[in-house]
Parts: sequence; structure tokens; C-alpha cells
Amino acid sequence: VRFSGGETRAGRRAVPGRPAGDSARGSFSARKAAEPRRAAPRAMRYGKRRRRTKTALLCLALILLCWGAGFYWFTRLIPTPGPVSEEATDAIVVLTGGAGRVREGLRLLENGLAGKLFVSGVYRGVDVQALLRHARQEPGNLECCIVLGYVADNTRGNARETATWIERERHGSLRLVTASYHMPRSLLEFRRVLPSEFDLVAHPVHPEHFQAWWRSRNSLRLALSEYHKYLFALAVGFL
Repeated sequence: VRFSGGETRAGRRAVPGRPAGDSARGSFSARKAAEPRRAAPRAMRYGKRRRRTKTALLCLALILLCWGAGFYWFTRLIPTPGPVSEEATDAIVVLTGGAGRVREGLRLLENGLAGKLFVSGVYRGVDVQALLRHARQEPGNLECCIVLGYVADNTRGNARETATWIERERHGSLRLVTASYHMPRSLLEFRRVLPSEFDLVAHPVHPEHFQAWWRSRNSLRLALSEYHKYLFALAVGFL
């Protein structure tokens, strides 16, 4: 329907020689043609994002798999209760951290498995008599054979403190007494500072709460903590 002045119903002037609806249809066709061009970049961005997400998930799964395999391997390094070598060594070294360790070291010393007992990582101010009282052990004739180390405050420090004492005493072998879960990391640190030909005998103490560590949340947490410390000690060795 046309009105005066040649305008269409929509109020727009008709173009001579072209129907009024052609302009709208042309604009619609242009938009339709442009839509695939706009959709293509969106599809490419979506595809790239999806591939990055898949790659990230795959990397995460691989890391978790390696972490889990490493933890299983670490648990195989933890000594289990069983017969322990009773061969005599020049010295017995106890790493502090539990009364059971000191008591076991004193028992070994009393049984004549070494001539000296070195206790590493003792709090300053604690003397031999106080240590014996803490371990509920009568002094007897053991007091003269016990040496206390006050320098170390971690496992690496235990190893260095012991190596210094071993070199001074000119010992060629020692029996290392510590908790079973602590033994893998202790052996790692001690073997780094002791000569390759040094005779190192592991003597684990098995705490009652760690006997079936996978059944207890606290024991499992302790095992995981030791695993992460072991990984850190391994990494430090490569630096």
C-alpha cells in the first residue's frame, strides 16, 4: 500500500524500479550468509578449549598415577616386623623421636652388639642420666658407653651429626635404630654422608600404632607425610 510522497506503509521511500520488500530480503540474506563465518571462529575456540581441557585432565591423571605408584613403592621400603640381624657393629646410633627407640638402643648395647651408643638429636639440657630415666632404664654400667648429640634437629642433621662423630671415633660400622616408617628416609640421608664401603645395619623399631597403618587414619596420614618427606629428600639429592 503506498501513500502520498511514494512512501511505503513502513514510512520508507520506495526505490524506483525495485519492489519495497527486496531491501529487507537482501539484508536478511546477508545476515544469513555472515552467520557461518561468525560461527566458525566460535567453533574453533570451543575446540581449542576442549582440547586444552582434555590435555590438562590427562596430565593430572598421569601425575596421580605416578604419585600412587610411588607411594606403593615407598610402602614396600618400610620394614615389616621380622628377624633382624644380630651381628655386632662398632656403634649403635639411635635417632630420637620416641622412647621405644632409645630403649631398643639401650637393650642392644646391654646385649653387647656394640661398644658405643650414640643418640642423635637430643634436646639441650638432657644428660645421659635423664635419658636413662626417660627410657626407664637403670644406669648400671651403660652410662660410660653412651654419647649424646645435641646438634641435629632433623633427619639430614642426624646423618651429618653422626657422620662427624663416626669420623672422630674412627668407626667402620654402625647399627641404625629408628622407627620403621622413618627408616627409608634415614637410610637415604645416612648413605649420602657415609663412605660407600661403610657397613650400615638397619634396625627398625615397630611402633604398635603403625603395625597396620592402612587401617588407621592417623597412621595413614603419617605414612603419607613420610612419603612426601622422602620425595623431598630425593629431590634435594639431585640439586
